[in-house]
Amino acid sequence: MVDIAIVDYGMGNLRSVYQAVHKVASAARVEITDNADVIARAERVIFPGQGAMPDCMRELHARGLREAVLDAARNKPFLGICIGLQMLFEHSEEGDAPGLGVLAGNVVRFATGLSDGEGHKLKVPHMGWNQVHHARHDLWAGIAQDERFYFVHSYFVQPVQSGLVQATSNYPQPFVCAVAQDNLFAVQFHPEKSAAAGLRLLQNFVNWKPA
Repeated sequence: MVDIAIVDYGMGNLRSVYQAVHKVASAARVEITDNADVIARAERVIFPGQGAMPDCMRELHARGLREAVLDAARNKPFLGICIGLQMLFEHSEEGDAPGLGVLAGNVVRFATGLSDGEGHKLKVPHMGWNQVHHARHDLWAGIAQDERFYFVHSYFVQPVQSGLVQATSNYPQPFVCAVAQDNLFAVQFHPEKSAAAGLRLLQNFVNWKPA
């Protein structure tokens, strides 16, 4: 049985996620997989991805992985990354696409014409290192408040329930960049590209025992 399944639905570079997880859990059986049965049997599931929401949802369905991902998101330690966070919500402005509906809320685009406090224009997509202000959760253990993580995205989530919010960042206004519910934790940034802080979050996930 696989300890940690990294879901492969054809979107994004999964090798960097695999390498980062293997680095913090070298004894674990980690597998990149597009097999629904492997995902169903895995003890933990990581759901990463890059690309446009409509394409990601289409590929997930076409590969027969939708139900396996839904089941994992509801029943076992589950980590969503980037579009893997956004797909958990009900709807995205990107392509007017429905999501998986695990969490109530929508995915919206950063406004055009953004600028920082000094009048400098901010580009969309939001790309680069940014501070993350987090709440209390096992996955933040050992990670300093306002630690910097690496982002690449044009859209962000707006949960209906404020209790889901586990972290925010600013661009230039606060936006939600991490959520949690029971066995599920998901982040907008890329922990696999976020140096020591990202590796610590992945290690915390590997050791996480949800209540």
